[in-house]
Amino acid sequence: MKLLALETATEACSVALHVDGQVLERFEIAPRRHAELTLPWAEQLLAEAGIARAQLDAIALGRGPGAFTGVRLAIAIAQGIALALDRPLLPVSTLQVLAMQAPGDASHVLASIDARMGEVYAARCVRRDDGLWDEQGAEVVIAPDALQLPDDGSRWAGVGTGFAAAEGLLATRLQARLASVDAQALPRASDVLKIAVPAFARGEGIAPELVQPAYLRDNVALTLVEQQALRASR
Repeated sequence: MKLLALETATEACSVALHVDGQVLERFEIAPRRHAELTLPWAEQLLAEAGIARAQLDAIALGRGPGAFTGVRLAIAIAQGIALALDRPLLPVSTLQVLAMQAPGDASHVLASIDARMGEVYAARCVRRDDGLWDEQGAEVVIAPDALQLPDDGSRWAGVGTGFAAAEGLLATRLQARLASVDAQALPRASDVLKIAVPAFARGEGIAPELVQPAYLRDNVALTLVEQQALRASR
């Protein structure tokens, strides 16, 4: 099985290649350089593995939520490659990808990405028997002081830059419920592969034109009035 994976939804740019059980990856925190790096990295990994694009079985990608330009970039590049090769795509939640960085003994994870404008993207995830994660409820974009955890006594691992947003408000509010916090964690293409490889084996690839981005937030930019109101509320 040969899969190429892209993850560009945050300030981290990442490309990974799975070739018959072995994984190669390029990863860099590179704001505003994703378009410059992604395709050259993909070509470098293919060359390093000694395979051609035509030998790929599918392309996997983080479909968001995250930065609008980053999400669009991953989808556009993945669709371009897949359409040219007549291969399926495997879109994966960027928040589920982020959850893969939780400690190995964690059973519950709150994955969160700084969404700017006073909000975070977040998903509650519960570990499955195979070590992957199921989302508990819908992915949301929400103010850190409004996000709640189920009142069931569970301890959660907090993962992602959402825990550093708004001066760490999310981590402070939920401190009593959090077993650990990694506010520096960013999604990686190698973790996209951990989800996409078994999904491909189950036959879950889809046609490139059917992939939908997960933006969550409808308004990309705040109006001047909204910006003034947001500053006044802080």
